[in-house]
Formats: sequence, structure tokens, C-alpha cells
Amino acid sequence: MTGWAFALSKRWAGYLALAVVFAIVCSALGLWQFARRAEAQAEIARIEANYDADPVPVADALPSPESFETSQRWLSVLLEGRYLEGEELLVRGRPLGGQPGFEVLAPLLLDDGSVFIVDRGWLPTGEDQDDPDAVPPAPDGQVTVTARLKAGEPTIAGRESVPGSGQVATIHLPEVARILADAGYDDTYTGAYGLVASEDPEPAVAPTPAFRPIRDEGPHLSYALQWFVFAILGFIALGWALRQEYRAVNSDDPDEQQRAAERERRRAAKAPSDSETEDAILDNAR
Repeated sequence: MTGWAFALSKRWAGYLALAVVFAIVCSALGLWQFARRAEAQAEIARIEANYDADPVPVADALPSPESFETSQRWLSVLLEGRYLEGEELLVRGRPLGGQPGFEVLAPLLLDDGSVFIVDRGWLPTGEDQDDPDAVPPAPDGQVTVTARLKAGEPTIAGRESVPGSGQVATIHLPEVARILADAGYDDTYTGAYGLVASEDPEPAVAPTPAFRPIRDEGPHLSYALQWFVFAILGFIALGWALRQEYRAVNSDDPDEQQRAAERERRRAAKAPSDSETEDAILDNAR
């Protein structure tokens, strides 16, 4: 079989199919990275729009306890009421700066009788036990709180809360609502909770508040472009292999032999002479 007839064989059809599948997979991964970038850009836009905006009353932002839209993430809301003493919950497994710790969830009984969950911040594990050494108390009596909205978290397989321990595995708001219902508080917000931004009166000691989120879209664009380049390289590799087999199959063809001789001549012309090689060795030895 001479010429390009070999390229029509089943073997090369299989190679072509493999290259097409590879390109499809790479393109799908590239599109996935574009989608991840779009999500990151949308999150940056929400931070810029909501994080430093003036707080709005929580009843205006969340008309019902189940209300919450993704566009409201980081939105500042104004809360007025009193913290429920003795009903705080610790969310375990919350590292910060490489140090294990907890987040403190404080239920706030609003003036309208509903309960809103405020994340007052982070505490490290204790010196001699897994629990924090101390949980700074929330301000007593009537308090005005500004908090930034976040959606509740899902449950995690294999991580369960221990009833009566005062700790939860995640900020799963329906579970928090059930715990508070057992304590006699039946109307808890389950659509969103809030990261504390300020408290009035301000406590003398408080957990470490949440940091401002970083506005970084990440390397998704470069990764996406790399995947599309890989898809193209797959066809380039296929073409190179096709060309190499053509040369092997047609090695007895005088025209191909002439082209092979020309390629060898060009390679020899590009190779350094013996004297140039010796000079380079001497230069490196100095």
C-alpha cells in the first residue's frame, strides 16, 4: 500500500475517532472552565453591589422566613431584637488560617417574634479540649445588629450533629430551626442567615468576625484556553503521525527519497560544525 491509501484504513479511522473524542472532552472541559469563570465574575459583582451597601430592614429584604435570592448574597440587613441567651450553637470543623475552630451561631429574637440566625464569628479550639476555652457572650438586652446575608449550607454525608451537644456539623438552617423549635421558638428564618458586621451595643469581647471576601475570578480563563489548545494539539499530533507513516510507507518512492535527502541536508546545515562544538565546550569550561 503506497501513497495515502493507508489513511483510509480502519486503523486510521480509529485514530481519527480517538482524536475527535479527545477534542470533544477537552472542549467540554474548556466550556466548564468558562462557566466557572462566569460564576466567579457573578460573585464578584454581588460583592461589589452588596457588601458596602447601606443595610435594609430584614423584613424588606426577606419577606418570609424562607425567602432568599442568590442576588442577595452579601446584602447588609438591619436586625433589631435580643439574643436568646443559652441557645447559641457552635459549628465545628471550621479552620481559619490553618487553625481548627468553630463558628458561633447566635439566634436573635426579632421584635416581630421571628428568629434570625447570626454568625457572630470564629473561635479557636481550646488549649486542653476540643471545645473553645470560652464563648464570648452576645450583648444583653435590646440590640441592633447589621449582618450580611448568606444562604444556608447543606448537610454533609458522614457529618452529623449530636443532639443536645450545642454543636452542629454545618449551618443547615432547617436543622437549626428544629433545634430552636424544641426550645419553644417556632418561627426561624431558614432561607438565609447573616454574618455579623456590627452590633450595638458593641460587646467588649467578640469572636473573630468573617473577613471580607476576596474578589478574584481565579485562573479559569487560562485553564479554559489551555483545554482548547489541547484539543487542537490532538489533531496536530494526528497529522504528524500520519505524515510519519506516509514517509515510512513510501520510503521506496524516488520522490520521497529525494525529499528525505533534502530534509537531512537541512538538518546538517543547521547542526553546529566540529569547530563550533569545540569552541562551545571550551567556553563552558572557562
